[in-house]
Amino acid sequence: MVDVYFSRLFACLVLSGCLMFLISCSPSGDLPPVEGELTDVVQDFTDKMVQEDFKGAYDYFDQPMRKALPLFQLKMIWRQLPKQAGSFVKSKGYQYETVQGYDVFNVALEFSEAFINMRVVFNEENRVTGLFFQPGKDPDAPTYQLPSYAQPALYTEEEILFGEKDWELPGTLTVPDGEGRFPAVVLVHGSGPNDRDETIGGNKPFKDLATGLANKGIVVLRYDKRTLVHNQKFALDESFTVNEETVLDAVYAIDFLAEHPKVDPHRIYIIGHSLGASLAPRIVQNQEKVAGCILLAAAARPLEDLVVIQTEYLAKADGTVSKEEENVIKELKKQQDNIKELKQSSKTPASQLMGVPASYWLDLNAYSPVQTAEDLFVPMLILQGERDYQVTMEDFELWKEGLRGKEHVTFKSYPALNHLFIAGEGESLPQEYELPKNVEVHVILDIADWVNGQ
Repeated sequence: MVDVYFSRLFACLVLSGCLMFLISCSPSGDLPPVEGELTDVVQDFTDKMVQEDFKGAYDYFDQPMRKALPLFQLKMIWRQLPKQAGSFVKSKGYQYETVQGYDVFNVALEFSEAFINMRVVFNEENRVTGLFFQPGKDPDAPTYQLPSYAQPALYTEEEILFGEKDWELPGTLTVPDGEGRFPAVVLVHGSGPNDRDETIGGNKPFKDLATGLANKGIVVLRYDKRTLVHNQKFALDESFTVNEETVLDAVYAIDFLAEHPKVDPHRIYIIGHSLGASLAPRIVQNQEKVAGCILLAAAARPLEDLVVIQTEYLAKADGTVSKEEENVIKELKKQQDNIKELKQSSKTPASQLMGVPASYWLDLNAYSPVQTAEDLFVPMLILQGERDYQVTMEDFELWKEGLRGKEHVTFKSYPALNHLFIAGEGESLPQEYELPKNVEVHVILDIADWVNGQ
């Protein structure tokens, strides 16, 4: 869950496995357009960032960006990257795309220990209106491969469109071959502008789950998240909560499956990962068609606490904590206190709430995933990787304690697995997300056995 992306304003000050910084804003206001070819602009912006000319980079921001990501925070964010990825080596070019009329450049930044993708969004005036960092991959490195347990001859895939009017989402439905109606699952993402595969670095855990489970006779629906497909429109909402970010679309996805001729409408399940897992109990509350849920790496502790804990973990990973890191942690703890002290009448700006509007935190402050799950009577399977540093075994134990004695709840943890349920050795760090691997086959088999056994 602490792969924390907040869909509008996120200026949390540390890069981790799935942790992203996104500021997604609106027109430039009274600033003049930036002159020159956009390719020259993105190159100059990148040069200024890597040369630590932060004022020069900041000058490219539009007005809302300047409010959302102050100069001092831009500086702190950049200077945290080497702690997670090693020393900066060079920029290895970019990939260009357009998203809802915005020009988007994905810049591959090579550090000594990992690659980071710097995603820069430009408005029509050639000003930076969006910026985030995420685990990247070497453009020349091996790419994702289907897992060995995937057998494409045993399933078909169809492209779908579903959801609320004006907020429709594209997705992929993976359907086992054969006659009859099958059990089905909806894959609910962690936080972040995730695609349907939940692509993180060189990994696609949702694609692994979809292909693996389809081989076992389970229909799987996975979809591009609202904060990816409708990012700019979503950015205009000053009062969003996790309902708009995640819950509503999961509810619509279940409605879609219930009408599909290949799906048994009485055997539809949720598989939530990270934030999606923590919100699974709320989704069940809002969707009577859910027959049960599987929680993968579900946080039990407050999100603002996990942000601080994760930041401290990564700061200490190399055995030292620099003065700048101490300042970052101090600032985060201050904002952590701000979040806990929020009231409906509070006027605290998002810039003092880890970059997220008060509405988001007020909603989460009133929600306890474990307590909500205590009142549910649907079957639940709760799985945890023991090497996960983003949602840890402490969260897993809190789930076990809160749901102790519930015969409809099953728990299992995996010693070698990380936050993505991919195997590794030693302490988990963001760099391992860069390597293309697959979800461990035992996780696929455990989920399939559980679903097919209901």
